Amino acid sequence: MSVKKFIAPQLAILLILSAVWVAGIDNVVVKSGYHQDNLHKYLQVQRRVIDNYFGETDISTLYNKSLQGIIKTLNDTTITLEGTPLDTTVKYNPQNLRDSFNQYEEAYLYVANNFPDVDMNRVVETSIKEMLSTLDPHSVYIEPDDSERIQEEFAGKFQGIGIQFNIIQDTITVITPISGGPSDQLGIMSGDRIISINDTSAVGYSNEDVVRRLRGEKGTTVDIQIMRPRNPNTLNFTIVRDDIPITTIDTHYMLDERTGYIKINRFAATTHDEFLASVNKLKDRGMERFILDLRNNPGGYLSQAISISEEFFPRNTKLVSTQSRHSRFNSEVFSRKDGELKDLPVMVLVNEGSASASEIVSGAIQDHDRGLIVGRRTFGKGLVQQQYELIDKSNIRVTISRYYTPSGRLIQKPFDGSSEDYAFEFRHRTTDATMDANEFKDQVPDSLRFKTTAGRDVFGGGGIVPDVIVQEDTTTSPYLFNFMLVNRIDFDFVRDYLDEKGDQFREEWEDNFEEYRTDFEWSDEAQQMFLERMEELGLVITEDIDEPAFEDNNLLITEEQYDELVWMNFGRMKAEMARQVWGSEYFYPVINDYLNETLNEAMNLWKAAQELEVYAQKQAESRTE
Repeated sequence: MSVKKFIAPQLAILLILSAVWVAGIDNVVVKSGYHQDNLHKYLQVQRRVIDNYFGETDISTLYNKSLQGIIKTLNDTTITLEGTPLDTTVKYNPQNLRDSFNQYEEAYLYVANNFPDVDMNRVVETSIKEMLSTLDPHSVYIEPDDSERIQEEFAGKFQGIGIQFNIIQDTITVITPISGGPSDQLGIMSGDRIISINDTSAVGYSNEDVVRRLRGEKGTTVDIQIMRPRNPNTLNFTIVRDDIPITTIDTHYMLDERTGYIKINRFAATTHDEFLASVNKLKDRGMERFILDLRNNPGGYLSQAISISEEFFPRNTKLVSTQSRHSRFNSEVFSRKDGELKDLPVMVLVNEGSASASEIVSGAIQDHDRGLIVGRRTFGKGLVQQQYELIDKSNIRVTISRYYTPSGRLIQKPFDGSSEDYAFEFRHRTTDATMDANEFKDQVPDSLRFKTTAGRDVFGGGGIVPDVIVQEDTTTSPYLFNFMLVNRIDFDFVRDYLDEKGDQFREEWEDNFEEYRTDFEWSDEAQQMFLERMEELGLVITEDIDEPAFEDNNLLITEEQYDELVWMNFGRMKAEMARQVWGSEYFYPVINDYLNETLNEAMNLWKAAQELEVYAQKQAESRTE
């Protein structure tokens, strides 16, 4: 053997050991198996935080919080900690990652050796959670099972049999088969009850049990037994699992002959493709203007928010920027093409449930005067996060930078103190739902005022303040409506109605959805049955009260109040009927017909949107002269 061949491997080993020592993990290497993995996991988290977190981090704070996590796991106030590695009265101030790890290792091994019944996996997980709690509300630990589920959701598909279901009276009830999925192709129907899975009773299953038994790899099979209403015999199916798309477009349809509407529920890997497909269908139906509904959309992939934002602008328009203490995470993003919708008038609907990617899209549209933002102030989550996988397939999500809109507004609301508090709130001071945000100018400090491309005022402080604020409708009492929802009466009533009259209903309406929207009304018999169902579950009609009130889980209401309010309940049940017969995307056109004040207001604002477009064009022309 040559000297070169002999020395090379030894030198490589020496370099590896040296690198390990410098990194401060030499102690981990000599431990075995279970404890080594736990300690490695802890070290991974601390290193990821120090190397990537957008703000300043203090290694001493991280260590001392993780030590508190160990003590919290022990959950025993009688333990004497003084003089042990768990003694929090002696503040240890590590100078670097290696010091911190060595001290944590000592505390960890003390617990492992002296408390044999303690779950050391849980010790480390709690330490990690405590450590991350010192950062921001959105830097979190994700357990292995949750990691897999989240990845599936954001990948836009999973593998299984393709049903939406609910557990009703301990029985799996099919709400609707997912269109084109394996169950749909076999003829499984809304209202079917799954009573057995692989020859084992499925009665009493939890939602988690159902998912675990019915999901599986593409190509594998599962046997289910079904009871179908009005059918005396059980039905047996062998279903071959397949890819099941998880759509992120709740619905798309024409609000009138000119106005298209798309509702996006989150930004996953498939959202842009779904969005373009919906846009093209609406264009084929004559769409000349467009409403994008981002209410209650919590966000998702930044790349998808950027791709959708691009569709509203010409090439080379600034869409968003990110800033961090790490220069590698700083960026400015510009549109790379001319968008499909760059010439169409647009409005965006938002509310306090619109966050992150939703705020990027609405912020770009507002800052460039591209369209009106309508609704209520958005949540204010403007943190860019990176997910890092750990040794046991769990993950941590660490904030690496913050989003800024094109005008320079920080989307993130402050999270010092109470993490859910806004820095300040705008209040709607009159009943005029079209009050413009400019009327709040005097309330906003100069540091939180920003200018759009055309010179309009927009406001910082966290979240996106709409151009037109529409307050939540509080003029109608929600008691009767909420009583129905809490007791699941809408779903159960529709399910039972279809069990009894489904064939007749489908024969009359299944091929006539648009006529169903405009013409279907609940019969006097159905309305009486609904009232009886409500009374069975605690509705009390009485003349002894002035306003609806709850008493011992019963809702007390006068007959006059019931007659005045019940239209909301019937509208919701009509929408639920559409969901169970035609599928989830048909729920929204019906519910929007009855219960969508913000959308109704938006439809009255097209003149204001046109005026904004003209104003922005004039400002652009004056800048080029």
